[in-house]
Amino acid sequence: MIQPANGPDIGKLLIVLGGILVIVGAALILSGRIPWLGRLPGDIYIQRRNFSFFFPLTTSILLSVVLSLLLYVFFRR
Repeated sequence: MIQPANGPDIGKLLIVLGGILVIVGAALILSGRIPWLGRLPGDIYIQRRNFSFFFPLTTSILLSVVLSLLLYVFFRR
């Protein structure tokens, strides 16, 4: 019987990817319940007569810092 070269590694990778999907799904469900998310000072919102532009700059920076800290805590050696 032929066994895959990295069988246990693929299993661990699939478990991690599944956990990430669960976390992202929960964040998407809960994001509607956080009223200030996307309306922070520094988020750019321009509205004209027939044009609107929204770029959540501050929200993006905040999420980046939070995710970086979480990944640092979970994956430090």
